Amino acid sequence: MTKEFRTLADPDTVRETIADLDLGGRVEQVDLRDARGRVLAERIDAAIDVPGFDRAAMDGYAVQAGDTVGADEVEPVVLNLAGTVHAGAEPDVTVDPGSCVEVSTGAVMPPGANAVVVVERTDEIEADDGDTAGDTAIEIRTAVAPSENVMLAGADIAAGARALGPGTRLTPRELGLLSALGVDEVPVRARPRVGIISTGDELVPPGDSLNSERGEIHDVNTTTIAAGVDAAGGEPVVYPHAGDDFEAMENLLRQAADECDLVVSSGSTSASAVDVIYRVIEERGELLLHGVAVKPGKPMLVGRIDHPDGDSETATGAGDAAARSAYIGLPGYPVSALTIFRVFVAPAIRAAAGQPAPTTATVDGELIAQQRHDEGRLRLLSVALIEDADGETLVYPVDKGSGATTSLVDADGVVAIDADTDYLAAGESVTVQLFDPDVRPPTLLAVGEADPALAELLDSLDRPRFLPVGSREGLRRLREGIPDLAVVAGPTDRAVDAVDIGGWSREWGLLVPDGNPDSVDGLGDLIDGDLPFVNRNRESGLRAGFDAELDALADARGVDHRDLTAAIDGYEATVSGVESPARRVADERAAVGLGLRATADRHDLGFVSVGTQSVRLLGNPDRGGKPAIDAVRDAVETLPAACSSLAGYQFE
Repeated sequence: MTKEFRTLADPDTVRETIADLDLGGRVEQVDLRDARGRVLAERIDAAIDVPGFDRAAMDGYAVQAGDTVGADEVEPVVLNLAGTVHAGAEPDVTVDPGSCVEVSTGAVMPPGANAVVVVERTDEIEADDGDTAGDTAIEIRTAVAPSENVMLAGADIAAGARALGPGTRLTPRELGLLSALGVDEVPVRARPRVGIISTGDELVPPGDSLNSERGEIHDVNTTTIAAGVDAAGGEPVVYPHAGDDFEAMENLLRQAADECDLVVSSGSTSASAVDVIYRVIEERGELLLHGVAVKPGKPMLVGRIDHPDGDSETATGAGDAAARSAYIGLPGYPVSALTIFRVFVAPAIRAAAGQPAPTTATVDGELIAQQRHDEGRLRLLSVALIEDADGETLVYPVDKGSGATTSLVDADGVVAIDADTDYLAAGESVTVQLFDPDVRPPTLLAVGEADPALAELLDSLDRPRFLPVGSREGLRRLREGIPDLAVVAGPTDRAVDAVDIGGWSREWGLLVPDGNPDSVDGLGDLIDGDLPFVNRNRESGLRAGFDAELDALADARGVDHRDLTAAIDGYEATVSGVESPARRVADERAAVGLGLRATADRHDLGFVSVGTQSVRLLGNPDRGGKPAIDAVRDAVETLPAACSSLAGYQFE
């Protein structure tokens, strides 16, 4: 029977529940060379003086300060040179009254000396008096006080002094101090071991081939969550992918619980008949909450899992009287999983590792497009940034749904919309919580038709962002004032205020297997030949051109457009990618596809030409002053050379 979500917990309750979980908190000794970024668990006192001896702080001459009284440029004092001491050498000479010793920076001060005269205030001369006549002497042209230009033993840090306290994050600076103290191992907060399990029969590890007929997809969450655990200061432990079998899932979860402080799974937490984790946690542990009032991310579990043998000692050495490890179940969709991890799980891992919270990076900007919200729960709206012609920050929604992995990189942060907020108006000021303090808006935001020549153009620009939403959606977003540039191909029925920056034309038609085994000659063969066809989606300029040709053919035959589309096997079988039809034809999943001559060449397919269509770059009239727009104009001029290998293209 399908499980319904329990009462959704508010975000504060979720944080409190996770804070009550035991995520470790052990102490371990690590080699100093491996300690960067770790957090000290105990105070470290200096065991030795640093430096451990009086040393020269400057190049010059070690002297008895009393010998320099009254010395100046007019009446210098002459001292006999008794020898030399270099850094790292033990002195073999003594400074007696009336003598000096040459020293280099860092050298041990020779016995008898208590000050150093810098070399710039001295001159080397020949002694001309008494027993030292003909020997080297030093003319001292300044007086020095005792300890001048000398670093005394313990002056940096004295033995017994507090060097670093618990909770100190070890950066190269602290590691340098510890090295000076002779420390080679340090006690640090242990990184909590976090077991990571991705569930679902449809998941396949990256690098393995997919069976699309079975609905298989690559496992995204294991990679992203493991990276997030590492960034938060935890030690990720990746377990094999788990399907939706109850016994296998139970064994894997309990193994992870025995070996880790925290087990994090993704998937199998929604109210679905095939989900099993809910039952595993209830029967083999303790379920603390199920469901959080946040969008995205409602399906979330928090609980504890029994260790397999009931032992109170985990494999990590952490005692646990309840013989249970902490458990958090994340949603399966990558955007939801990473959002919930970022908001609730990462802070708990940082706290267990003693890591400070990251610098909160926020930016205020103007929301370009209105946003409705009436679901009665906190919404973390994924958004991205762009700058207008004056450098002011603009914010636009990036909401492709929780299952769209491109949202992970197309968005720059989130805007938190409270449960009691129904509507955000265009032009309203919003605060964006950035995913990373280093986030910078792209220099150019382009949306619209994906195209091989456009890909070459974008490669020549500095930090552009392109959203391949198709020509129709590109025009709609340009009308809303969101992008700097819309890329539009084929016939359109939408008039938009824009600046034409340039463009090109491309040959389009029908993609067929090499050799054209079905002797496809034109659109009529799709209608009369019962050939499996793969179409482009309605947002595509190629689809618009295809439909326009079908309209003309319907008029010529004296039939309704819908009669023709109904006769095409696969007219509604649409794909969004510019190369997707070619791949399906090449894989023999379709006999004919809609595409470009350039794409046919790339995949060694046959091609039946239908026509050419224009691709235009339409600029936002309010962003004409952006340097990136000028860069686009310059890039258009270089396209003929950059795209010389693209078949079927003509450039202006």
